[in-house]
Amino acid sequence: MKGGSVSFLFVLFISTVSFIFCFRDGMLPNGGFELGPKPSDMKGTRVVNKNAIPNWELSGFIEYIKSGQKQGDMLLVVPAGKFAVRLGNEASIKQRLNVTKGMYYSLTFSAARTCAQDERLNISVAPDSGIIPIQTLYSSSGWDLYAWAFQAESNVAEIVIHNPGEEEHPACGPLIDGVAIKALYPPRPTNENILKNGGFEEGPYIIPNATTGVLIPPFIEDDHSPLPAWIIESLKAVKYVDIEHFSVPQGRRAVELVAGKESAIAQVARTIVGKTYMLSFAVGDANNACKGSMIVEAFAGKDTLKVAYESKGKGGFKRASLKFVAVSNRTRVMFYSTFYAMRSDDFSSLCGPVIDDVKLLSVSKP
Repeated sequence: MKGGSVSFLFVLFISTVSFIFCFRDGMLPNGGFELGPKPSDMKGTRVVNKNAIPNWELSGFIEYIKSGQKQGDMLLVVPAGKFAVRLGNEASIKQRLNVTKGMYYSLTFSAARTCAQDERLNISVAPDSGIIPIQTLYSSSGWDLYAWAFQAESNVAEIVIHNPGEEEHPACGPLIDGVAIKALYPPRPTNENILKNGGFEEGPYIIPNATTGVLIPPFIEDDHSPLPAWIIESLKAVKYVDIEHFSVPQGRRAVELVAGKESAIAQVARTIVGKTYMLSFAVGDANNACKGSMIVEAFAGKDTLKVAYESKGKGGFKRASLKFVAVSNRTRVMFYSTFYAMRSDDFSSLCGPVIDDVKLLSVSKP
């Protein structure tokens, strides 16, 4: 799960200008865009040569942004390092990687909108693609980390990040930085838990110095989820948090429900009709100044449980359980937060209760 040293092997195809890299979990080659174009490849901030940024192939109106650069009255801040790229109308960046056919992978990247309220990104590794909305600001810095997953259909993955917008100003579009990748290993049920990945230990790469957690976008299905086995079936994202920067009830990872009832996760489990089951889980706060009364609503088929948690914003958790009788051979387990919440030290950053250590087991009838 940890980010570590990253080693890369590359092959230059003489007939093209494309590099193909092998990797370990971590940042893509020049994923932070710290290696930039030569002055001769620039026109102001615009990059005019498609191969000007090492390891990347560019298309469309792309700007190379230095941290502290101004856009009108707005100061453009870069989350890590000194540089990022901005994708204008219909612009894209592309990189090729050697991967293992059939394996699942998760991309992590930082994004911030700069102009339009409804900016979006289209992430693709053929034949998979997905639209990630970035109109909701989850942190006051304007930058959020996002994750997106794919299954490799061949031994080479062509990763494309594209701005599908068509704004009046051609430069308008999101800023991109810190692109990383991680191999995912689909978890399986065990004799200790019918649910898969109930402790959320398997998930997207978390950049070591990032303190905001990683957003798992809405409308993500379980077969290609950056949070394996879990479905994000809500209008807003959920946040994947780590023990290095947050309070986590169990293990090293957990999920924070950051957008009230619009932030929900679910999993469908195999059950036997008429059999009694126990759903147990932990509810807490992430030690991120998210204070106040919280309620997590848990669902198992037609049964529901509301768990109240009084947060002091300094970490802590409680355990809860829901006993139910299965009425179907597939039971949907779902969690969401009843209320919206903001951090008490930062009223522009969304937060919410943390859930972790989710278990489902069959029990004997009393």
